[in-house]
Amino acid sequence: MNFVSIRVITHDVARLVAFYEQVTAVSATWSTPDFAELVTASCTLAIASDRTVALFGGDSAQPAANRSVITEFRVADVDAEYRRLTPLACEFVQQPTTMPWGNRSLLFRDPDGNLINFFTPVTADAVQRHDRQETAAH
Repeated sequence: MNFVSIRVITHDVARLVAFYEQVTAVSATWSTPDFAELVTASCTLAIASDRTVALFGGDSAQPAANRSVITEFRVADVDAEYRRLTPLACEFVQQPTTMPWGNRSLLFRDPDGNLINFFTPVTADAVQRHDRQETAAH
């Protein structure tokens, strides 16, 4: 089994896609006005309109209601990303901080309030752990 994507449901697909294109520097591929994907080397971030929820049955997902999932992106340099994102007026939750498990992390929110973590492994153990995960994924 391979984890291949995460989907974010929103009221405003264009706004959220534009935000993620800006912070990730990845261009989206649009399938319909209600669905776009940002494809990276390891995973896909799908962004879909709340109108697509009915396809899954009833009220199965609610836009801008996430308070438990953090979407994470491994970046080369968290501190450089923080400097790059600061002029974009992102809502930062935590400035670059080295976590006890060896990642340097930057936590911020997208326009719908979903948490995003940009991280860089900085300790030898963290680098080794993430390198093993990448090798296992390929």
